[in-house]
Order: sequence, then C-alpha cells, then structure tokens
Amino acid sequence: MSEHSGFPRLAESSRPLPVTFGEIAGFAKDPYACMHALWQEHGDVAALQEGEQRVYFAFGPEFNKQILTDTQRFHSRFFAIRGPKNSPQRRLTSGLLSMNGDLHKQHRRTVQEPFQKRAIVGYHDAVLGVSEEMTREWSAGSTLDINEEMTQYMLRLTSLIVFGLDCRDLALRIGELTETWVALNHKVGITALVSDPSTAEDYERLLDVAVELEKAVKEMIALRRSGRVGFDVLSLLLRAHDVDTTVNDDQLVGHIVLMFGAAHLTSAHSLTWTLFLLAQHPEVMSQLHAELDANLNGQPPRPEHLEGLTVLDRVLKESMRILPASSFLHRMTAEPVEMGPFQLPAGAVVIFSQLMTHHMPSLYPEPEKFHPDRWLTSSPSPYAYLPFGGGARMCIGAALGTMQLKISLIRMLQQFRFSIPAHTSVNARVMSTMLFPVGRIPMQIEKQDGQFSANPVRGNVLRFVTLPDKQAAAERKAA
Repeated sequence: MSEHSGFPRLAESSRPLPVTFGEIAGFAKDPYACMHALWQEHGDVAALQEGEQRVYFAFGPEFNKQILTDTQRFHSRFFAIRGPKNSPQRRLTSGLLSMNGDLHKQHRRTVQEPFQKRAIVGYHDAVLGVSEEMTREWSAGSTLDINEEMTQYMLRLTSLIVFGLDCRDLALRIGELTETWVALNHKVGITALVSDPSTAEDYERLLDVAVELEKAVKEMIALRRSGRVGFDVLSLLLRAHDVDTTVNDDQLVGHIVLMFGAAHLTSAHSLTWTLFLLAQHPEVMSQLHAELDANLNGQPPRPEHLEGLTVLDRVLKESMRILPASSFLHRMTAEPVEMGPFQLPAGAVVIFSQLMTHHMPSLYPEPEKFHPDRWLTSSPSPYAYLPFGGGARMCIGAALGTMQLKISLIRMLQQFRFSIPAHTSVNARVMSTMLFPVGRIPMQIEKQDGQFSANPVRGNVLRFVTLPDKQAAAERKAA
C-alpha cells in the first residue's frame, strides 16, 4: 500500500464484526460495486480489511448525520496528495476542504460573502451570457458529445464567475490549469492505492502544474488589488479579506482553487446526467417544456422566475438523487468513537455515500426510477438527501450551483430538443468521490418543437437507472 493511502493499522477485533476480507484496491477500482456488495452482505455498517489495514463504511441517514454533525470526532480529509512541505501543491490543498474545527469555522465565515443570496443574484446575467454563448455555437441537426460540451461549458462559466469577465483570458487560463490540476489529483489519488508504475511521473507533473496554477492565481489577485475590481467571487473574497485579515494570501489561493475544483466538474456532471435523464423520459421532458413555455414564453429567465419553476426544481432534485455528481465522501476519526458495532480508533478512515443513501428503497420507493413527481410528497431529512453534503460542511456554493444549473438548463431546453441515438452505450464510473460520465455521450439536437421521444440505450449507467421499457421508449411520443 502507498504511504499516502491514509488507512489505519489496527489489531483484529475480538468481537464478531461485519468485516469483509479482500483487496482494498478493489474499492479504488470500482467504489460503487464495493460499497453495494458490503451493504448487501452486512447492512448499514461494514468494514473492508486487507491484512491489518481496514476501511470502514457507513450507509444511510443515521450514520450520515453522526459523521456530518460530530465534526470534533470525524475530520475532513481532502482526497488530494498534499505534496512536499512549503510547496505550491501543499498550499493549494490547504483550503476549506482540508480544515477542521475552529479553523474551518473561522475561514468559512471569512469566505462566505460571495455565496450570500444578494451576491448570487449578481451573477445571474453572467451565467445567462455564457449560456447564450454556448447555444449560439450549436446548430440544429448536429450531434454533440454532451459530456464534453458540458465539461467545457462549466469550465468557461466557472472561470468567469470565479475570476471575472473583465480578465477573460487570464480567467480561462486559470480555469484550464485548475482542470488539469484536479484531473491529476484524481489520477494520482487513485494510482496511489493500486501501485501503478506511472504514479511517479504523474506526481511530478502534478507538482509542476501546481506551480503554474499558484502563480496564475496570484497574478489575478495582484490585478484585482491594483484596482481592477469586478463583481466576481475572487473580488468579493478580496473585499472580505481586507476587512478580516485572518486569512493570508496563501490560504486565499488555496480556498479559491478548491472552490473552483469543487464547482466545475460537479456542475458539469449534473448537467450531463440531467440532460441524459430528460432525453430518456419524454413524458417528463414534455411536462418541463410546458412549464418553461407557460412561464417564460421563450424569453430568458430573470431571477424572480427561478423559484416559480416547480417542475424544473423537481427534475433537478430527482436527477441529483439518482445520479449524484458527488457519490461518496470520507472522514478520518480524530479520536476513538463508537459507530454501530465498531469501536473506531483515532486515525480510522470512514466512507459514507450519497449515492448509496439516495438508492435505499426504504427512503425512496423504486429508487432506480427517475420519477421527479416523487418530490410532490417526499420530504427527506437533510441526511437522507444530500447532493451538496450536509451539516456544518455543506457545500458553501450550493445555492450558486443550483442557480447555474437552472439557468443553463432553461436556455438549452428552450432552444433545442435533445435525443440520444439508438443503442448508444452510456457509462458511468465513480472516481475520487465523483460519478463521472465515461467517454462520449452523443446527443442529437434539433430546434425545440415540443415533440419528444426516446431511443433505447445500453451501458453500465443502467445499474443506477431503470429506464422506461426499451421497446416502448423507441415508439413513445409525449402528448
């Protein structure tokens, strides 16, 4: 095992416990299959053990609540390799995700200003503008790789929201560097568990990219401090920083990079999965189209429109339930703690999962069915539905992210009708906590005419989603 794996070593318990003996590397290769097998065999609490190394798993609302609310005992631990002491990699991974206790509370208060409601409304036109740029590049009758389109769209949008429209070239450069840095962190984090010979080369590249990224972000900070202050996340953070100087510049760089990394891919994947689900459920798409047409009549949405679009709200909730972009999280125990039948020592790794929770039949009947209207009557606890996490560490940008998703979907769906070619293979893979769309997801786009149908698809995404009958779907037309 790699020295970076972080799994604790402990003696075998004398009590009969729900432990599966196997390869811990198997979890890294297919986290969902591993978690699902453990849950089926043992229930809501289990452990995977290889030799003297053990990883603990806790599933469901009760344990989600315990882990997310007891922040004194369950500490956050950023998945990325920290890098050498005093290196850019170490500084870039020292943001909110790696902080705990009073330090986390203090820094979260300092950086929350850009995510307050009054600030979020101010980003509305920027989101709208970037979404219009994207749809102007599309043409009816073409086929898009919607996975790549949404990834590049959210890269552009996140870059400009975080770093500013007025410094567009530098903002996009920082965004591209951050995308590369995040991808390398995911890759190195996985290979550290499975003894991949390419790890050393990737690690060196990661350290090099961290140097470039830190330099670029500090260049942007210098521009903002020289008087080029805009209405973007960084500008608002700098204003808050000038009032509360407890956050130094190195920490500010770490915060801003981790915020970007957390926002970019999760939002891109959420858009991709939502468009996929809508393309495969013409009745739902027809219902949503009718709502958008009745409320907006083809016009761009204003901030006051968003809360009134209840079908859109249910569609997003259900999409983020059934295919949550963030699929699992982990914590490390700071002191001994009891969890179910286990007495966990300090330093134990505990994994808990949004994806597993969201697919529990006891919480969501027929959990693999995409059924937005379940939200007309369903009101789960904050620990039974947690696409943005929960507790004191709930995603600080949840409201901003939701606004971006809604505006983006509205403008795409107002202008274009999406369909997936018959028998397309659609695949998903959990990597470094996120549920990634794997490879190309082709979608044909036509001018929006309200005539929705679906084609049968294949691929391992079907282990998460039960689609309407394939033969009927090929013929079904929405009323």
